[in-house]
Amino acid sequence: MAAAAVRSCRRGLSQLLSNGGVTALSSTRLQGRRHKSTVQYATRPDLPKLAYRRVKGKSPGVVFLPGYGSNMNGQKAEALEEFCRSLGHSYLRFDYTGHGASEGVLAEGTIGTWKKDVLFVLDELAQGPQIMVGSSIGGWLMLLAAIARPEKTAALVGISTAADHIVTTFNSLPLETRKEFEEKGEWTIPTKHAEEGHYKFNMDFLREAENHCVLHSPIPITCPVRLIHGLKDEDVPWHISMQVAERILSPDVDVILRRHGQHRMSEKDDIKLMVYTIDDLIDKLTTMV
Repeated sequence: MAAAAVRSCRRGLSQLLSNGGVTALSSTRLQGRRHKSTVQYATRPDLPKLAYRRVKGKSPGVVFLPGYGSNMNGQKAEALEEFCRSLGHSYLRFDYTGHGASEGVLAEGTIGTWKKDVLFVLDELAQGPQIMVGSSIGGWLMLLAAIARPEKTAALVGISTAADHIVTTFNSLPLETRKEFEEKGEWTIPTKHAEEGHYKFNMDFLREAENHCVLHSPIPITCPVRLIHGLKDEDVPWHISMQVAERILSPDVDVILRRHGQHRMSEKDDIKLMVYTIDDLIDKLTTMV
């Protein structure tokens, strides 16, 4: 009876999203008032403060992990807060060290630095098992966090997952080109996602990142996993999500490819798909016997 009621409620949510998207969800469920969580700061001994926004609610909660150079105020992160608030589930979004409103310097961060940030959030700020939603490099970090904290991981949703991408892309360059960058001490990558028109990574960043690669062996994750990727992603090729799916040990893994999807996956229909996917996972997790 209870499970049937939950499924009925979620069918209603799907109809609501189809009719008006996330905006309709917020205005209907929140009676026209767009609530927004306030920025808080987590203090850590000898480490930079982390900025975060949190909505308290039911379990499983949802934690959003943004991409490199991004922050917790993007469209996907905002939409997820509205969605979680409407269903009464807890939600947490935050900025990595050197990102957004958090302390620290972006250029001094590493994959290991940001992995520690995610683990701190799971250990100290999130209560109970979480559905981690990772965008781009956040998808890589969610895998690392799930391996380190299986008891805190209810499910994973990767969006344009960039597992190992920085390392594999550099290693695929011609040997002479790599030597040039190594002598220069930094690697410059053109991108339309940065004001400067490029990202810069020093060699120490790349060497440190090699310690966190996950695609060389089976990935010891057994929870439900959903990987969403756009076929027109010019930054992180979609076949990386296929590689992740092939290596994860979980029997419950789906890859969803969007024909016209680009890297940020922030179009209205992209966000709808993300919300549907998380809604289905919540349904699955809360109706399990």
